[in-house]
Amino acid sequence: MNAGTFTIGADLQVNRLGFGAMRITGPGIWGPPAEHANALAVLRRSVALDVNLIDTADSYGPDVSEELIAEALHPYPGGVVIATKGGHTRSGPDRWTPNGQPEHLRAALDGSLRRLKLERIDVYQLHRPDPKVPFEESVGVLAELQRAGKIRHVGLSSVSVAQIESARKLVPIVSVQNRFNNATRGGAVFNGVSDDETLAVVDYCTRENIAFFPWGPLAAGKLSSDRISALALRRNVAPHQIALAWLLRRSPVIIPIPGTASIAHLEQNVASAAIELSDDEFASLDVANG
Repeated sequence: MNAGTFTIGADLQVNRLGFGAMRITGPGIWGPPAEHANALAVLRRSVALDVNLIDTADSYGPDVSEELIAEALHPYPGGVVIATKGGHTRSGPDRWTPNGQPEHLRAALDGSLRRLKLERIDVYQLHRPDPKVPFEESVGVLAELQRAGKIRHVGLSSVSVAQIESARKLVPIVSVQNRFNNATRGGAVFNGVSDDETLAVVDYCTRENIAFFPWGPLAAGKLSSDRISALALRRNVAPHQIALAWLLRRSPVIIPIPGTASIAHLEQNVASAAIELSDDEFASLDVANG
């Protein structure tokens, strides 16, 4: 709650620090977690800490993350928003294959509804454009499923500004999820989107008041720099807490969704919402400064 709130799609108010439910699965985001009870405890603790946006996907496990969320939290407390994604298939640990075929997306959505024990998904996101399928076909089927009452709001992931604008001609887009953290700069490409394009996407979402969920907000624990470390030392907090505080300050539409399988780490993440960076501190970390 210290991070403030954002209203997704004009009717879903969430606190601006969510929980990414990818890492509660097994190694390589494959299979069940080593400690089932711990995964349930992490999910329950997140809600107890006023995290009311849970982000997941049918491909996490696959299926495992969604099943754990329902087991831990259903019936869902009032105000809890579940965002999930479809558009990937899995063949093994750390293996991801885009599948934006309309028939796959229809089946994926029905599977998510069943596992999450929902009649409608609050925010359903296309996990990634499939280069083998026209983008408009994939988005079009989500628009169709929204009209059918199975989706409340539609979101996108791993997209460019041009793709967002193309999608918005077919259906309102309430959220975008690209890889983004304090190290995002230059020409690196992730899931077909360059860092430079993602920076443009963040600015676009800010102008258009579209929620932006940065995936990889901590670069899987590898995010570090002399500036972050030095500031963390002065503030007597962990470097990843500074990285999350920077994201919260970077734009009012950004809703970080850090994931973890540790309650202690979860509590540190949530505590980041109370860290207010000064103008000088923010400027020293801002990617715009290189």
